[in-house]
Amino acid sequence: MIDRPVRTRPRYVLAVLWTAALVVVVLPDLLGGLDSYPPFTQLVAFRPWLAAGTAVLALLIGVLTVFRRRMWPVLVGTLVVALTAGFAVLPRAIAGPAPVEGRPLTVMAANVLHGNADPQTVADAIRETRPDVVSLPEAGDRFGPRIAPLVTPLGYRVLDTDDGVGVLVADRLGNVTVHMGTESGLEPYAEITGGGLGDVTVVAFHASSPVQGRMAEWRADLALLSRWCAGPGRAVIAGDLNATLDHSALRNGSAGCTDAGAARGEGLVPTWGPTARTTAFGPQIDHVLATPGIEPSTFTVRDLPRSDHRIVVATLLVH
Repeated sequence: MIDRPVRTRPRYVLAVLWTAALVVVVLPDLLGGLDSYPPFTQLVAFRPWLAAGTAVLALLIGVLTVFRRRMWPVLVGTLVVALTAGFAVLPRAIAGPAPVEGRPLTVMAANVLHGNADPQTVADAIRETRPDVVSLPEAGDRFGPRIAPLVTPLGYRVLDTDDGVGVLVADRLGNVTVHMGTESGLEPYAEITGGGLGDVTVVAFHASSPVQGRMAEWRADLALLSRWCAGPGRAVIAGDLNATLDHSALRNGSAGCTDAGAARGEGLVPTWGPTARTTAFGPQIDHVLATPGIEPSTFTVRDLPRSDHRIVVATLLVH
């Protein structure tokens, strides 16, 4: 009886080490912002897959525990991590109550990959969804001339953004004003105000990529979102934010805003892939955010040939 605690201690040590390793891989955002540094930034972007994998792992360990009861501490640790990750991601697949009143405002965001994306696909999406404002990260000076002949007959114009995030605006909005902000690290953002937007500012935004050499810019860009999400005015932010809601940097920067995808139960639909052929399996890093008083009504994702991103379209009701 005296020796038993000594013999059983290694399994508890193993369980603690195993659980700690799982937490570092699956839940680094709960460890003081560890997810804001590589390679954890990249890992947490795929947390829905990691959560599913951890759940499967718990199931397998559970089966082994039937035959080797001494493994139950490892099972408990695995279950805790799987459940924590699951509770973090699953609410994004559940739609909340849909708003029924308010002035509709539809925005679209499509990263056109250095202007190489198929303009006809973008034009077709515009024809079908009739957005008020279209945010086009990576449009550069190439995409505007390619898309203009296709959308001008539809009642849209290309705004001059000085090589910032490209912007298309519906003629029905009337005279709007565009202000370019240069504080962001990758591409100047565009603030569209006035005209039919009323007191709502639409921001076309493209955050830096979380890659080696740009991590500080990535964190600064996401922190910049608080200018609108925690600001005094009403705003909608649309674009490629290069982060998922599992990244603490995005959650902190967008505090005060509602994510349209998550609100409509579409928050786990992938919008990016490491290659154009894998966009259906990647994370959701293209977002539409809205401040209080602007409620998401719909959110859809569409494929975009010759881009590694997909198109997102959100309709919001402005109260």
